Amino acid sequence: MHVLQTADYIVFFIYFVLVSSYGMYIYRSKKSATTSSNEYFLAEGSLTWWAIGASLIASNISAEHFIGMSGSGFAIGLAIASYEWMAAATLIVVAIFILPVYLKNKIFTMPQFLAKRYNGTVSTIMAIIWLLIYVFVNLTSIIYLGALAISSIAPVSFQFCVIGLSLFSIIVTLGGMKVIGYTDMFQVIVLIMGGLVTTYLSLTLLSEQFGFGKDILKGLQVLKEEAPGHLHMILDKSNPHYAELPGISVLVGGMLINNLAYWGCNQYIVQRALGADLKTARKGILFAAFLKLLVPIIAVLPGIAMYVMHQNGMFQKEMVDAAGVLKPDQAYPTLMNLLPAGLKGVALAALTAAIVASLAGKANSISTIFSLDIYKKYFNKNASDRKLVLTGRWVVIIAMCIAALVAPALKSLDQAYQFIQEYVGFFSPGVLAIFLLGMFWKKTTPSAGLAGALLTVPIAAILKFLPVWTNGAFPDYPFLDRMTISFFLIVLIMVVISILKPETKKQQERLKIEIDKSMFSVSSEFIIGSFIISGILVALYTVFW
Repeated sequence: MHVLQTADYIVFFIYFVLVSSYGMYIYRSKKSATTSSNEYFLAEGSLTWWAIGASLIASNISAEHFIGMSGSGFAIGLAIASYEWMAAATLIVVAIFILPVYLKNKIFTMPQFLAKRYNGTVSTIMAIIWLLIYVFVNLTSIIYLGALAISSIAPVSFQFCVIGLSLFSIIVTLGGMKVIGYTDMFQVIVLIMGGLVTTYLSLTLLSEQFGFGKDILKGLQVLKEEAPGHLHMILDKSNPHYAELPGISVLVGGMLINNLAYWGCNQYIVQRALGADLKTARKGILFAAFLKLLVPIIAVLPGIAMYVMHQNGMFQKEMVDAAGVLKPDQAYPTLMNLLPAGLKGVALAALTAAIVASLAGKANSISTIFSLDIYKKYFNKNASDRKLVLTGRWVVIIAMCIAALVAPALKSLDQAYQFIQEYVGFFSPGVLAIFLLGMFWKKTTPSAGLAGALLTVPIAAILKFLPVWTNGAFPDYPFLDRMTISFFLIVLIMVVISILKPETKKQQERLKIEIDKSMFSVSSEFIIGSFIISGILVALYTVFW
């Protein structure tokens, strides 16, 4: 089954050559005589709105979406799409209220914001936490899922895929943010086209299975009739997957906290917009929000279609592992294996584009945080721009090698997407609390920020493991609800600390982040775009509630 035809190799080779050539062209055409660290890490002033928007999505969408989200679509249904559709709404909030604060205060990294608003200790603690999460959760999971998917549809080993993806990503990343930003536009086009091809295949297969021929609309109708339980956005407590997506919490609770932390306080996401002016950055973020609406179509629908076909006797062997255990994450690779010659190459290129773009974005942010917030601060305060860029490139290579070595250890996972969300969620509530209070409550003190940084993981861990330690005496809250509880606990602790031990006026001035009301005014174009996105979301949640 794992055979690529000549047409597939040709398509994939064309993709590889185009990405490499375009990246080299961008690198040479936009290379200044002396590359500054800001140009290398942020592509300062050189990314257009469409490059920013595309890069945001390319960095975000990866194997965890194609493979992991399709697996969750198979197991849970459309409800998993809340991660994407609520992200579109969150991006609008970030563009209006959070991004202007960074640009006004010339913030280039998230630890830099913490150092300016709190102190170096808070900044360093969070920088180390970010680096650990990016390397051991984000990079490793993307490499693992990517290698798993590619080795499932191509005649290459898992180990070869791990090495190949790592090397390709290193090559793209070493060109800096300019190369990543502009090649990401090409990567997004490829991954959306390839994703739509697989979605089309899944729905036409479904239509054929039920005797309607290759009719995609009939496929959608079959989906609605055969899997009504998989087409609800809001799960009730009777649903076996309620613990993963607990009812209304996917709208106003943990999901909102998760998305605000991810899209508003996350280096490898925010970094794309930090080198642009506010108008360009906002247009880019709005473009990303529109693209976000498409993701469930290419990632979740194929998983639900596979669920219906599996329930009706198809793909019984393909969906289980060697021990005979059902593996939802096999849904997408199984579909890709059914694509005809040529189109399979397109889907493989799309998957590779998503993986490489995401790896490159995360690796660039790892090198940015380490070089600017660890190396320059503690190891070489007088480092030249050339030395910082060189250090950043070495960090990319080392981080990717570590992730490639750790990735095979994730083979025991069932739904990898849920694993990623839950364990990143250990520190997201604290991050959001520290940033929001730091931006919008001037009385927040460095001591409060330090408490938030130190307590975010312990509080999340206690809430997760206390039910086990107490044999069920303590409630076992769904992880999204645990994020809500963690967030409000940390906010409460930070507020209490700030009130009990306030800073002097002189100290408050030193900690001040510049904010004025004019920063939050938006253009009429942005308002119109925001209303369109909001209207689409209201319609989707109304129809699929």
